[in-house]
Amino acid sequence: MDNTLPCPVCNNQAAFFDTADFNKSCEERRGIALQPTGVMIQYFRCLGCGFCFAPEFEQWTLEDFSTHIYNEDYVAVDPDYLSIRPHDNADLLSRNFGKNKARIRHLDYGGGNGMMSELLQAEGWNSKSYDPFNDPDMQISSLGKFNCITAFEVFEHVPDVSVLMQNLNTLLEDKGGILFSTLLSDGQLDDGTLGWWYAAPRNGHISLFSAQSLKWLGQRYGLQLRSLTNGTHLFYREVLPDWLS
Repeated sequence: MDNTLPCPVCNNQAAFFDTADFNKSCEERRGIALQPTGVMIQYFRCLGCGFCFAPEFEQWTLEDFSTHIYNEDYVAVDPDYLSIRPHDNADLLSRNFGKNKARIRHLDYGGGNGMMSELLQAEGWNSKSYDPFNDPDMQISSLGKFNCITAFEVFEHVPDVSVLMQNLNTLLEDKGGILFSTLLSDGQLDDGTLGWWYAAPRNGHISLFSAQSLKWLGQRYGLQLRSLTNGTHLFYREVLPDWLS
């Protein structure tokens, strides 16, 4: 592989950054380390916007991801994804925006088993779930338009950020918003290594965003960025969505 590649976010030059063993997982921050595989994954980092990514996954099929990452062993590296996270995220939306649920048309993009959406439906929300891995034959256009799209634990997993943004843009109403989570890499990669716990190939964390890269990514699709915390962000067009009030 070449030592430089075009950045998928801003098309500036991305240089080879570092490698990580395929089995490097987020659980290492809790002192749990998997046996190294010896398969080293290359990450590149953009010299313009700071986006850090693992380009070899761009060639993977959904079957490749299901076989090697999102398999029966995945729960060992992400024990919260089956139940704890969907409950937490549903509670987050209910607490903060439940008073506006009557005017919200919600889609949980990358919703996995659909639990978060089911929990919201039980509270009277108009909510749907879509996941590219669980619903590979579903046409995006058949879902309709939504004024509230959530994408929790999605952005860091995508091998092609352009496909993700095209899909989200297609699904978003003009005055809607995309509430999503991904930890910002600012200050985490300055030592020139992938020592950051969030840089975890075994979890499928193959796209690591800086604040600048998220801003530029949104601008490519006519979206403004507002970061609510270091890990929670909002994309919107010209005006903030009314459900945010």
